[in-house]
Amino acid sequence: MTGLTIEAVLTGTARPLRGEEMSAIVKAPRLGAVVVKPLGLDGDEQADTVHHGGVDMAIHHYPRDHYAWWAGLMPDQALLGAAGAFGENISTTGLDERTACIGDRYRLGTALVEVSQGRKPCWKPAHRLGRPALVAEIVRSSRSGWYYRVIEPGVVAVGDVLKLEARPCPEWTVARVFDLIVGSAGKSDPAALRALGGLKPLSAEWRDRARRMAA
Repeated sequence: MTGLTIEAVLTGTARPLRGEEMSAIVKAPRLGAVVVKPLGLDGDEQADTVHHGGVDMAIHHYPRDHYAWWAGLMPDQALLGAAGAFGENISTTGLDERTACIGDRYRLGTALVEVSQGRKPCWKPAHRLGRPALVAEIVRSSRSGWYYRVIEPGVVAVGDVLKLEARPCPEWTVARVFDLIVGSAGKSDPAALRALGGLKPLSAEWRDRARRMAA
């Protein structure tokens, strides 16, 4: 991969999403340089720090490639007209879960980031997009997006390049790992789960989950 243009950089702050439940899924595009820190982009928040954020889930990338597919299911959903519908921080076209791999290291602007895990779907994007079936559809299609941990801080802006610098685990695509841990594939492949339990670039939470599933 020669490098992909970063089409959007987005951040958000926590606000009520459903009743009194808070979320930072509503993110706004940033036009200037944004500092990339060990816990994510400057100005970005996570309301639920138990299930989001931390070093292994510092930055959320969701492929713009999937938007046309979702628009086919939700033709009247105006949020699909621009990046950010899924609460992502980074949007590109040309890289998805079947090509990105756990452990991939990408130069994100001047920062260096590493793919740590897929994004486990939750109620928040389903509620925001008004589609209760969304969680199940993400699980079935593996259109999950993924998280990065930050290896080297830096800055990133719209128009910068996302460039692959290392791919140590080409056999462990984000889609394959997602299917094993979140989907149903793990039920018939305990050997793969045991291997994931020792895959160091995979987030600590998903390594632990893989070991428990394989037991």
